Amino acid sequence: MKNKLFSLLFFLPLSILSTQAQRYDKEKATIVPADEKSWLIGIGSANILDSYISPENYHGTDIRFISQSRHHQKKRPQWITEMTHMGSFQTAKPRSEDSNNLAGAYTFCISLKRQWKLSEQLYMEAGGEAGFSLGFLYNNRNGNNPAQLKSNMNISPSAGTSYFFPLCRKTIKINYEVSAPLLGLMFSPNYGQSYYEIFSRGNYDRNLVPVTPFNSPSLRHMLSVDVPLKWTILRVGYLGDYQQAEVNHLKYHTYSHLLIIGFTIHR
Repeated sequence: MKNKLFSLLFFLPLSILSTQAQRYDKEKATIVPADEKSWLIGIGSANILDSYISPENYHGTDIRFISQSRHHQKKRPQWITEMTHMGSFQTAKPRSEDSNNLAGAYTFCISLKRQWKLSEQLYMEAGGEAGFSLGFLYNNRNGNNPAQLKSNMNISPSAGTSYFFPLCRKTIKINYEVSAPLLGLMFSPNYGQSYYEIFSRGNYDRNLVPVTPFNSPSLRHMLSVDVPLKWTILRVGYLGDYQQAEVNHLKYHTYSHLLIIGFTIHR
């Protein structure tokens, strides 16, 4: 999986993230920048590994709730500020199905990107993103280490592209966005260290770990299609989220593939 992620990072220029928020002016045959607000729900599969809890891979279901807002700066409309709130919940079992992992997380990201018009129908953007995530993992069978705290912050390069085309008297928009953490900080107990040692006795043992693509090669990308309806815009697509790390002699990963659907409004 690491090799695949490194290949994606190498071949996708600027590591692409972000969604385009434009509307199409049919009379002028051009695209006009517009602020945007989106609400999305995603459901799909999850593959979870946390060697602090168990050496087994757990497979199950991932549910996401995503809220995104995009704002073009008034004096410099080619610059876009985007904020994303994402809540996730996963439930997964090992092959033996004798236990269950429950996981949840809240993620907040804010990004600043520069937009370029490549043609009347094609736009690109690239920039940077700062993100923070806080969550948990609970195993209903473990006695000594039943739960794990999940927390990290990172800075990611980001970019994206959008393509507009007419179909059945409507203007359809295809979006692709991707981000990959470049530098960050992650909380992790050390191998064999209990949470009692960390929080009750105050025994610090490299529990805040710097992360880079070398020890935490991760990637999040989304492909979506916007279809105008009478009162709003329907958005349907795919979200792939591959988060992993190997720190303090422990391995973590959560690989998710989700179908997303929701609505977008221009403001």
